[in-house]
Amino acid sequence: MADINLKKYTGQGQAVALFGTFLPDNIGNYPNVHVLSADMSAAASLSRYIYQNPDKYTEIGIAEQNLVGISAGMASEGFTPIAVAQAAFITMRAFEMSRQYLGYMKNKVILVGLNSGLYLQYFGNTHYCVEDISILRSIPDMTILSPADAGEAVMALDAALCYDGASYIRLTGGSQLRTVYNENCDFVIGKDIVVREGCDVCIFATGACVGNSIEAANILSVKYGIEAKVVDVHTLKPFDTETVNQSSGYPLIVTVEEHNIIGGLGSALSDYTSTKGGFPTILKLGIHDTFSKPGSYDYLMQQHRLTPELIAQDIFNKLQTL
Repeated sequence: MADINLKKYTGQGQAVALFGTFLPDNIGNYPNVHVLSADMSAAASLSRYIYQNPDKYTEIGIAEQNLVGISAGMASEGFTPIAVAQAAFITMRAFEMSRQYLGYMKNKVILVGLNSGLYLQYFGNTHYCVEDISILRSIPDMTILSPADAGEAVMALDAALCYDGASYIRLTGGSQLRTVYNENCDFVIGKDIVVREGCDVCIFATGACVGNSIEAANILSVKYGIEAKVVDVHTLKPFDTETVNQSSGYPLIVTVEEHNIIGGLGSALSDYTSTKGGFPTILKLGIHDTFSKPGSYDYLMQQHRLTPELIAQDIFNKLQTL
């Protein structure tokens, strides 16, 4: 495990922080690591890492199924592979390989999905990735991590490298991420982090939507006098049910995700609360089971009402109906 100073990564893009700064600086802490990429070395900011560690990098090309298969083979020989590709392709195109080689065969491979959610903008729906949580949640023993900013992405990678099992790190928000953590956070796989306290409504958010939800909570406070608790759900699987239990006394629970509301954070939370009694209404904010009209990232987030202003408005409107 590395000694991590989150301030070093504040303001960086997640991929830059992971592969441009953190991994090259700390490769000595992970002697068996080997990075493989599906033609994503530039997009993942891997140039410095490759220059310093040419024997610890393999370029697979645009062949995500082979990427996962080769990574699994290396894992079976004692390596700790980190497989990097666009999120849409490493999760959807290579799903069968992840299911068989990582889930069923229990090979420890760390999948890193670049540009998940809506960040690929004008590339359109072929490159948007709003199904990956749903897909990989269905694989037994697959760990799913969705960091809120660059610093937490570094913590997630370090945790995944020290974790016994296959994992997927979902990177959202690109270079436009709001900084959530200026100081070191207590990052533990499967344990949510409360990033804002509040007594009127409880917001569970993941990935880039954590920063947006904090800003939405500030708007609710200033504009409506509503104090919202915000929880960073950085681990979608295994899911932290204890934090959900602590929300049972609120009049409303809200989930916010840059993902289809079917199968993602909202579904994970609902799956749990449906087996229990005493939980309030759940408002699911995200992509409402539809394809997007391509455009800029800001346009796409507005289209799906995931900007801070629209999140705050939808929460306020829902509270008025209770």
